[in-house]
Amino acid sequence: MRFPRSICAVGLCCLVLAACAETAGEGPERYVVRPEDTLYSIAWRHDLDFRDLARWNHIGADFRIRVGQVLVLGPGGAPPPESSPPQPRTQDTPRVSQPRPLAEPAAIGAKWVWPTDHTGAPRRVPGGGILLSGRLGQDVRAACAGRVVYTGSGLRGYGNLIIIKHADNLLSAYAHNREMLVHDGQEVAMGQVIAHMGESTQQSPILYFEIRQNGKPIDPLPFLSKIK
Repeated sequence: MRFPRSICAVGLCCLVLAACAETAGEGPERYVVRPEDTLYSIAWRHDLDFRDLARWNHIGADFRIRVGQVLVLGPGGAPPPESSPPQPRTQDTPRVSQPRPLAEPAAIGAKWVWPTDHTGAPRRVPGGGILLSGRLGQDVRAACAGRVVYTGSGLRGYGNLIIIKHADNLLSAYAHNREMLVHDGQEVAMGQVIAHMGESTQQSPILYFEIRQNGKPIDPLPFLSKIK
């Protein structure tokens, strides 16, 4: 029995749509690198360990990425092959620090300090961080020694953000700063002033502080000393 051509066309479309539906969920999500991105900020935005992100995308030990580069955000995928060798251009060089060996005192068991003076008890935020209230412009300090791996405002909801790497599996973040006093790649000491407190979206002076281990937020309070 022969069917009208229009019915055959509809059937073919259905088959194509079904095939697309079956394959739509296959493979990890992909991300296109933007001008302010670093490997650390992309991993932070997607709750990933930067080491995993580098491994999935065959990124070298310098963790260098380029504007326009397509990254896969999970295992089981492969970054698209380069059509031609990238031409170096100033505007295509994101702010990426040149890594050097980190001192082991920055490990989990090391001493930490409060990242800023605060009034009242710290307020826990769903997702793992804490909010510390204070005065506009007061000092924000590095809670532990490490290397600055991101400074910028490219992550929505964080305002002016600083991310510090303390060990291969440990990062801390300081958000809603008014001024940032450090730059990418800079080594900082525990207690060093790195920024001045700014305002949250509710127009109140506040610091958002977060620690991530292996890319996942963890409770920061056990890390902090009892002295303000």
